Amino acid sequence: MSDRQRIEVHDASKEGAVSLYSKRERIQIKATKGRFQSIRNVTILGTMGLYLLLPWARWDGQQAVLFDLPGRQFRIFGWTFWPQDFLFLSWTLIIAAFALFFFTVLAGRVYCGYVCPQTTWTRFFQWIEQWCEGDRHSRIKMDNAPWTASKLFRRGSKHVLWLLLAFLTGLTFVGYFSSITDLSLRIFSLGWGGWELFWVGFFTVATYGNAGFMREQVCLHMCPYARFQSVMFDDDTLIVSYDVARGEPRGRGAKKKQAEESDPLGDCIDCGMCVQVCPTGIDIREGLQYECITCAACIDACDDVMDHIHKPRGLIRYTTDNALVGKESHILRPRLLAYGAALLLMASLFMVSLYNRVPLQVDVLRDRNQLYRTTSTGMIENIYRLEILNKSQDPQRYELVLEGPAGLSMENRTEFTLQGGETLTLPVTVSYDPYEVEMASGAIWFTVRSLDDPDVENRHESRFIAPGR
Repeated sequence: MSDRQRIEVHDASKEGAVSLYSKRERIQIKATKGRFQSIRNVTILGTMGLYLLLPWARWDGQQAVLFDLPGRQFRIFGWTFWPQDFLFLSWTLIIAAFALFFFTVLAGRVYCGYVCPQTTWTRFFQWIEQWCEGDRHSRIKMDNAPWTASKLFRRGSKHVLWLLLAFLTGLTFVGYFSSITDLSLRIFSLGWGGWELFWVGFFTVATYGNAGFMREQVCLHMCPYARFQSVMFDDDTLIVSYDVARGEPRGRGAKKKQAEESDPLGDCIDCGMCVQVCPTGIDIREGLQYECITCAACIDACDDVMDHIHKPRGLIRYTTDNALVGKESHILRPRLLAYGAALLLMASLFMVSLYNRVPLQVDVLRDRNQLYRTTSTGMIENIYRLEILNKSQDPQRYELVLEGPAGLSMENRTEFTLQGGETLTLPVTVSYDPYEVEMASGAIWFTVRSLDDPDVENRHESRFIAPGR
């Protein structure tokens, strides 16, 4: 007989196989109040208000913020940005990325908990849900109850209000790219175009689905931020944490049992309030988890419980890993200082560049067909083509000035008017008489300046080619 042992085979089918995929259990959140939820309410209301009201703001009689794609211009509070200003958009996105890195190293996922659009819209949808169906226990009870006229009315009212907010979200989004007043007025005349109808409908459905049904699933499975946050965290990052040393061992009736020296318990009474108020359904007592969005709802809920059992607040609190183990925390540390310095430098350079930006674009192109040409009168000429763009929204009168060696002259018109956003292609001939002056190849400058605004001027260098001696 072989020394090898027979491997026992277990038939799992008799007991029922365990599926690798489980049905999602809807998270019903209990409403809570506290100092951090008050701060969240302010930031969330501010985020939603800014989004909804910004397209309605006016500046010099026009929509203050309008991304006019057909006109190839972005208007932002009097500033007009053109495709040639794409660098500013890239710069803005880079600054936003470094700001996210800086605040993540400093205070974890504070962006997710306080100003993230997914958090903002989900919060509003939850407020509507609480108003129509009641708090957590009422909603759970309604989920398990049979359909009645009251349930149909309350749940139907919730979905109608959800759809109205989702529609307002889609309408506002399209209003950033098309005149919001004109778009709103055309609702009643059914005068929307195909693309307007598509995008309003798309964002209505997306908002309704994301904030009404998917909710935390977007944070857990679709947002990449949760996946790389741990790379930016360190032991001094401010995060929401449970004080294990103070709270364990947990148990109900702790106040009575703590009187017994043989069986002391921690401050946690295992009420589960921190789990009931969590928008992602996690138990913060199990340690830091990528699902945590640092909303601090568990802090406010736990502080309220501690007040009721006459224990000090802070069992769950904003703290650092170093502080939890009794070590000193350091706010200023090399990585945070590096992110802060880079952020400050880029923001400063961005503001300086934006302040010094001239609302006038000038491009000079030489005629590439020939270096120079000799006219029938013996003049030596170079041909140029100037592309001049008025980046402002107002008409401007300009003059063109040539700077170069003595003896050069410029033909064509030197004064012209451009409407706001208008581009002019201006052919320019620069020449000299070789019988009167000697000329060598060298640099010349075309200067275009506004006659209406002396601060608007653009100087562009080119080259004049003369025959060799």
